[in-house]
Amino acid sequence: MNKKIFVMLANGFELIEAMSPVDVLRRAGLNVVTVSTMENTLEVESAQKVKVVADINISDINVGEGVMVVIPGGFPGYVNLRSDSRVVEIVKEYLNSNDKFVGAICGGPTTLGINGLIGDYKFTCHTSVKEEMASEKYEHKDVVVDRNLITSPGAGKSVEFGLALASVFVDEATITKVKKGMELI
Repeated sequence: MNKKIFVMLANGFELIEAMSPVDVLRRAGLNVVTVSTMENTLEVESAQKVKVVADINISDINVGEGVMVVIPGGFPGYVNLRSDSRVVEIVKEYLNSNDKFVGAICGGPTTLGINGLIGDYKFTCHTSVKEEMASEKYEHKDVVVDRNLITSPGAGKSVEFGLALASVFVDEATITKVKKGMELI
């Protein structure tokens, strides 16, 4: 697949919520691009103080090349992402598209809630940010898929979230192969 899955990274992102989906998506053969939202640097520091070098800076991406944008949680990472107008515009564009997807985990869905983008989508998120979503469509599930929005509540569901993201683009046989390789089945 030539189309890209953009995983947004800001200082304070949750390591497992970003890197587990990256791992799963790449195992499934998908084109994943990690994106630094930091000014003039590819280096981003996780909430756990692990430094990650992103593939590209947000100022250099071609948004039209993407088919999905993924918003991890982690504090203050998700606050940094939802406050970044560039990230919000990409999420808005992808959400309003017929052939693009948005994935968000933990505090990541607040990018939609705080910026008035959640609309009538069903979603899940970390229980600590549920009130910030400004929506009654919350569902207490491991993963919620509603049209082109895929959400998950937190770090413990990161692999399952990654599998849900991958299943948008690959067949069940590929998902089974990934699960076997990860000793999930």
